[in-house]
This record gives sequence, C-alpha cells and structure tokens, in this order.
Amino acid sequence: MATFEGYPRDSGPAGVRNYVAVIPTSVAASAVAEAIADRAGEHIRATPHQMGIDPPDGAREQIERTLTGVGRNPNVGAAVVVGLGPETVDAEVVADGIAAAGRHVETLSIREAGGTEAALDAGVELTRKCWSGIADARREERDASELVFGVECGGSDATSGIAANPAVGAACDRLVADGGTATFSETPEFIGAEHILAERCSDADVRERLLDRVERRESTAQLMGVDLRGAQPSPGNQEGGLTTIEEKSLGAISKGGTTPIRGIVDYAERLPVGGGLVLMDTPGYDIESVVGKVAGGAQVIAFTTGRGSTTGNPLAPVIKVTGNPKTADRLASNMDVDASTVIDGEPIESVGDRVYKTLLRVASGERTAAEQRRLEEFAINELQPNELAELRGDA
Repeated sequence: MATFEGYPRDSGPAGVRNYVAVIPTSVAASAVAEAIADRAGEHIRATPHQMGIDPPDGAREQIERTLTGVGRNPNVGAAVVVGLGPETVDAEVVADGIAAAGRHVETLSIREAGGTEAALDAGVELTRKCWSGIADARREERDASELVFGVECGGSDATSGIAANPAVGAACDRLVADGGTATFSETPEFIGAEHILAERCSDADVRERLLDRVERRESTAQLMGVDLRGAQPSPGNQEGGLTTIEEKSLGAISKGGTTPIRGIVDYAERLPVGGGLVLMDTPGYDIESVVGKVAGGAQVIAFTTGRGSTTGNPLAPVIKVTGNPKTADRLASNMDVDASTVIDGEPIESVGDRVYKTLLRVASGERTAAEQRRLEEFAINELQPNELAELRGDA
C-alpha cells in the first residue's frame, strides 16, 4: 500500500505541511496579514484576498466558508484570523469553525490593537505563540488514503489533452485505487463533455446534481451577457492549437482519470476523505478554483499547463506538469514533471506513475518548484449580482 510521511492532526487526515495561517477577513486586513507573515518566520503563511468589508449575504456566506475551510486544511496546524473591525465576515465565526477542527486559533482586530503598527506587533506575537504549539510536530508514515489530491489546468494547448491531463488522470486513478480522494473542478470546462461525465456518475442523484451545476453556470453566464460556448476556447487556447469548446473540455476532464464520479460539492465545500473521484463546482479562474479545493481540504494540487504557468498557493504545494516540450524547456525552473515524453512514445501509465510518485514525495516534504520560489497566489471566487439573484430565486 502506498504511504507518505505526514503531520498527524488531532482530527482529520494528516497534513503534508505544518503552517500557521494568517487569515484576513477582508481586503482591508490583507496587507497587515501579509506583513505579519513576512515578519513572523518561514513557517507562517498569509492568505491575502480581495473581498470587501460588507459583501451581500450570499457572498458573505461563501467567503466565511472559504476562510474557515482554509483554516481547517490539514496543512494548517494553527491559525490567526485578522480583521480591521467593521467586517460582516465575523472573525470569531471563522475562528470558531477552525477551532471545531481541533486547531489552535487566535483572533486579532486592527482597530482594537491600536492601528497598523500595534497590530503587526500583536500579530507577530500571536503567530509565534501559535507556532510554539505545533513546532514539535513530526512527520510519521500515513496511508495514501488520507490524501485529497486537487487537479487543475491552465494555459491549455493541444498537448494538454493528449499528454499532461491524461498523465495526471492516471495518477488520480492510482490514488483512488489506494483509497484516496481526487478532485477536479472548473465547471465551465465541463461544457461539451457533460454527457460523458454524467455517464460516469455513481448514481442518479450525483448525475442530476452534476448536470444542474453545468446548466446553472451556463445560464448564469448568459444572464451576464456571456456565451460560454462562444467564448471558449479562449484566444490563448486557440493560439495553442485548440479549436472547439468540446475539444478543450474533453482534454480538461481527462485530468480526473477514469474512475466513477462519487459526488459533486459546491465551491469551498468540504471534500470527503477516502471519497474516490469527487468534483467541485467552481468558476474557470485558475487561482480561485485552486483556493476552492484547498478550502475543501486538498493537501496537494497538480496543475497542468501547455503554454506555461507559474502559479502556486500559500498552503498547498502545487505540482506543475506540462505536456509541451517547449514549455518543459523554457519554463524548466517552474515545472515539476515533464509529461511531453508522451509525445515521443512514453505510455500514459508510465508518466502517470511518475506523477503519482511525485505526489507521494511532495506529500512527504519534497518542495515543488512553486514552493522553492515562494509563488503563492490566493483569491476567493466573488459571486456576481446575477449569481446572487439566482441563488435567492430572483432571477
């Protein structure tokens, strides 16, 4: 049975990293959160984001779910939640949700602390206090079934669907066979291939929810005057050789492998451990989509790219995989797995085996290219007015 060396938690699966997360409740607190992490040391990570102080109710609920999920991620051993003071995203609510997962958590109000400098001093002290509580954690052998593996694609081209995505899909199949969870998202990229995904659903309920999510994403885009089928593939995808949305979607879904789809969850909703292949309903924006899966509990992300991407995440290591030989050469310092060997004849299963072994090594502590360069991007999906109206039933 496959194993990795992870950090055990009081509840839930093991972490593959051991961080103190500094989590701002709004954009107004994000700069302070980032400065606290910069001053506090190498084991502290901030999740600065762009969301405002007083979002509409539906948006606030999604923000709170995302921030709470980020703090509960297995890679987080403790957390400090930072607010300016007037936010409707309540720092105490977020902290209570994180504490319910057995994590030590502190809260900090910039106004109550006495302003920026005082908040920085207090924040550094709190993060060091949090770190002292988890610094003694040591890795131990854990079963691969504890892993939740999120997969993402960006900057896709013609090689993505024939090399990088199927190779990552083969790794997903290996993890699912070993009892773990694999998940992919980006619902707009199901369009044109939704009938194939529907046939793979484990039961009628999952099938109905999947098709409902695809229809909702497409109809919501139409309310905003966007024709998703007409807008895809994007100009960049077309430059990379993709010609139709069906071609792009068929390549995109191959990164999830071939196993039955056991479920579909909403954005940032908790993913099951040992759940097989489970989809998440997210937008097609790479960073927001990755953050949704990390908030759902994914400890490691695989990111496939044809034309090239440098993206990372503050809390989850991101394994970069390319099937394009030019990208493998030009962006060698950003790539972790060269899947372009498929084009020269290496079997998909063989490359998938390399991806899976990379996953287990990274889960055991090997740093990815994005981690080595501290490439850490974070953004929360922002619900638009028409999406909120549809959620309320007003549309």
